[in-house]
Amino acid sequence: QVQLVESGGGLVQAGGSLRLSCAASGRAFSNYPMGWFRQAPGKEREFVASISGSGSITSYADSVKGRFTISRDNAKNTVYLQMNSLRPEDTSAYYCAEGRYGVRSIHSHDYNYWGQGTQVTVSS
Repeated sequence: QVQLVESGGGLVQAGGSLRLSCAASGRAFSNYPMGWFRQAPGKEREFVASISGSGSITSYADSVKGRFTISRDNAKNTVYLQMNSLRPEDTSAYYCAEGRYGVRSIHSHDYNYWGQGTQVTVSS
């Protein structure tokens, strides 16, 4: 059973930065792509970023491109989301997820395991 635990959320002023972490346990972490999604109240869950198992390939939503960076440390079974130049519209619960083996995707249905989420609130 895969377990994902996010941390690093909080309250930050617009223009500030946060780094989210997601610690994974349960099986060979480096074999699987990882993704970050977010969901604001009353809105659908949306893709933020993904990274391949090796860490060599990344993808971003247009809304965060150039501001957010996804990375992973396979020795620590951890994936990160560095968020810079935060905006009030980035306010959401952020979730990490493990994807299907060999499948990089922006769609939530292609991810099998999810963390409990961490709240990010950006004040104006």
